Amino acid sequence: MQAYVAEEWPIATCLLGVPPIGRDGIAVQDAPAETWDAIFEDVAAEGFRLAELTDGLIRPADLEPSRLQELVEVAGDHGVGIPAVHVQRSSVVMPGREEENLAYAHRSIDAAAEMGATVYSTGLHRPFTEAQRRALWFWTAQGPVDPDDAELRDRAVRSIRELGAHAASVGLIVSLELYEDTYLGTAASAVRFVEEVGMENVGLNPDVGNLVRLHRPVEDWREVYAMTLPYANYWHLKNYARDEAADGSWQTALPTTLDAGVIDYRWAVREAVALGYRGVLTCEHYGGDSLAVCGRAQEYLRRILPRAAHVDTRLAPTGAERN
Repeated sequence: MQAYVAEEWPIATCLLGVPPIGRDGIAVQDAPAETWDAIFEDVAAEGFRLAELTDGLIRPADLEPSRLQELVEVAGDHGVGIPAVHVQRSSVVMPGREEENLAYAHRSIDAAAEMGATVYSTGLHRPFTEAQRRALWFWTAQGPVDPDDAELRDRAVRSIRELGAHAASVGLIVSLELYEDTYLGTAASAVRFVEEVGMENVGLNPDVGNLVRLHRPVEDWREVYAMTLPYANYWHLKNYARDEAADGSWQTALPTTLDAGVIDYRWAVREAVALGYRGVLTCEHYGGDSLAVCGRAQEYLRRILPRAAHVDTRLAPTGAERN
């Protein structure tokens, strides 16, 4: 498959910076079209033609068909398409909610297809703990952990395989997001998981930013990409300024722009393209004016993406560049 050139590559923004509850106390989920219109007006003003819809803001599966169509039309009025629906913190192996979350995932796939999206993005992470909700940055507090339980892990594989078959029947791919302390929490575990699912339309979202931000020892980000990029079919991109003591006694991380953090995205993106990645690039950022930071990220990505579709863009890393 031929690569896009830089100007054509599908680059989306997240909507993480949009408060889920408006000043009037009405959830964005239930808000009138005028509220949605203002959101997508801002998206377009930052230069985006695509926006990922996360269910932390709007749950497409829980919208009436007329409202779902209205959402697509409001975004379209600003020239914004919705290529992906991202369902987060609804793990199909969350204790006590396995069947409920699986049913919700199926409804989300149908809603994504109805909206004209091509990607159903999800993961195995669960809702925040109380400690995470209290923290300034949620990743600094311990979240839920998938147990070392072969039977439960196998159930997760079977459930994702079931969702993959459903998605394939309506023309969608399924992308599984890397996330700490889940069965997708390390490069090796994520690769093994997607291989066990064994479906052509099910791949990985190599969101390595989720891992480098942790205040604990983490895998080398280049090694994570080396293992996961061959399985990537959708991609969240965000960056963090990370520092750590040489003796491993402390680690810290803060959100930063895509070009300024510990991950070298010039290397990662060009490596991905050379390996055959042709999917959507979705810019993410936590804190501050998230949308504006994502706008800067899009400009940066269009500078580093290939300007000719036949060029091998890989950069050979040097020892000094490894982190």
